[in-house]
Amino acid sequence: MSAKKITLEAPAKINLLLDIICRLPNGYHSLFMVMQTVDLCDTVEVTLRDDGKINLTCSEKALPADSKNIAYRAAEKFFEATHNNCGADISLTKRIPFAAGLAGGSTDAAAVLKALNTLCDTNFTDEELCAIGVKLGADVPFCIKGGTMLAQDIGQVLSPLPKLKDCYIVLVKPNVSVSTKEAFEAFDTCSDIRHPDCLTMLHAAATADFDDIISNVGNVFEQFIEVPQRAEIKAVMRKHGSLACCMSGSGPTVFGIFDTKEKAEACIADIPDKLGKAFLTKPI
Repeated sequence: MSAKKITLEAPAKINLLLDIICRLPNGYHSLFMVMQTVDLCDTVEVTLRDDGKINLTCSEKALPADSKNIAYRAAEKFFEATHNNCGADISLTKRIPFAAGLAGGSTDAAAVLKALNTLCDTNFTDEELCAIGVKLGADVPFCIKGGTMLAQDIGQVLSPLPKLKDCYIVLVKPNVSVSTKEAFEAFDTCSDIRHPDCLTMLHAAATADFDDIISNVGNVFEQFIEVPQRAEIKAVMRKHGSLACCMSGSGPTVFGIFDTKEKAEACIADIPDKLGKAFLTKPI
């Protein structure tokens, strides 16, 4: 083993488009998502142990530090897959809000898998890591690969897309949280759902047509996930010239896309504390 410790940056994601195709017989949902990493990152430090134990510490005290944390479970799944009797100390420095629709947990889990792959010299390909990651959550495979991607089925079918044009993305996390499990349950009981135009968005993204991408940003969850601050946040974003604004994931975070840093910064300055915490990001 060539190293004992590794530190990785774990970036957040937004969904430029999110649609739910159907509920599968096994209870999971088939998804169609155009996903994008942004440069708001957690820091994940993993130190290899030799006693088989997994310890996790986290700067966000509201998050669990045991097997209820997806980053902890990522280490468990990795060691199960490799039949490795090592252990790991995992330290999470959180900057990405949790329960926010930004893959804050999934990206930490992805970073743990990548770190252990290096530390243990297992030389798994990204695809092999994704096969472990999808057992943890639908966003984990994307977080392993990152960039701009089409993600399908339960998140394990990934197709690379051209890099998103340089722009500025404002994230606003309202002072509420949304349970992903409850969000999907809401979909299952909702009727008369209007689906975003997946194929038009896919063509726009595949041809790097930024204007058409902007025109087709959408999230099916907005129809049945109630976030009281969402309309107000979008109004502020539009006031400052956002090209598009939408909820990410199952929410509640709302993102706005801006063509200049000045507009993005003016938007952030105009977001009152009562609406949530704002972040200035860029696609990576």
